[in-house]
Amino acid sequence: MTYSRPWLSFQQQLEQLKSRGMVITDDAAAIEYLERIGYYRLSGYWYPFRIFHAGKATDQFVDGTHFLDAVNLYLFDKKLRFLVLDALERIEISLRVDIAYLLGQRDIFAHIHVANFHPSFARKKRASGLTAFDEWVQKYRGLVSRSKEDFVRHYLETHGAELPVWVAIEVFDFGAISQLLSMMSVKDQQSVAAKYGINDWDVFRSWIYSLSYLRNIAAHHSRMWNRNNTSPPKLLTDSIWCKSFAQQQTLLAKPFVLLAITRELVKQVCPNTSWEQRVKSHLLQFPIQHSDKRLGLQGMGLPEDWQTWW
Repeated sequence: MTYSRPWLSFQQQLEQLKSRGMVITDDAAAIEYLERIGYYRLSGYWYPFRIFHAGKATDQFVDGTHFLDAVNLYLFDKKLRFLVLDALERIEISLRVDIAYLLGQRDIFAHIHVANFHPSFARKKRASGLTAFDEWVQKYRGLVSRSKEDFVRHYLETHGAELPVWVAIEVFDFGAISQLLSMMSVKDQQSVAAKYGINDWDVFRSWIYSLSYLRNIAAHHSRMWNRNNTSPPKLLTDSIWCKSFAQQQTLLAKPFVLLAITRELVKQVCPNTSWEQRVKSHLLQFPIQHSDKRLGLQGMGLPEDWQTWW
């Protein structure tokens, strides 16, 4: 299909919102937000206020929908992303150290030698003729070649064509770290997971994969507060907070469970952190709605008992 919607000036965007039933009490302020944030980005925050027929969103808004509510949701979400990035930075850096330390004592260039990883990643794929490990190494090479860091140039010019694992891991993004962890032997994954107080390596691996997804959302300034998870994480069977999500597929599909995982791991990295208090305080300041339709924290997938263990 050919895209047929026309370009609209900011004034035309404003008039279109009004024609669809949105209440705008200050035209000048609304246009300023459209100029600064953008119609398309804000549309993700007024989407829940649209009228749905047969499960499909129409262009019209529920009666009494206020433009200001979409803006306030955006601002709430923006601060939530900042809080998430603060915690994920600590977890990511800690993981880099732990993985590089473990692999490096066995092999300085462990990250490019397949023998250091689980045998399943050495099997060739029919379609490409490459192994999963080959594909990962290609990704790693790309990260090195695109890096603008001085330390990368220094090591390559001074010490040869390969970076030792404790240097190489500094060019990895969170996704590459998650991939590297998943390729490690079960024994090595158990060792890393134990450092974070997790007794199930498979659950830990799924957590790190989920957090790499969460980081991508935050780093790309995407909507977070009510987004659906693409791959729900696994749960520990002996954890009090995990029991709040057990057999709750609707909750596992929402972002709050990822905040709970972040809380669990950041406490292991920084035992004296106040991160969980700051997040709780922010959640409890969820924007007051002016619209007739009221949204709440339920859209994030909070269990009813979350405050008892958070």
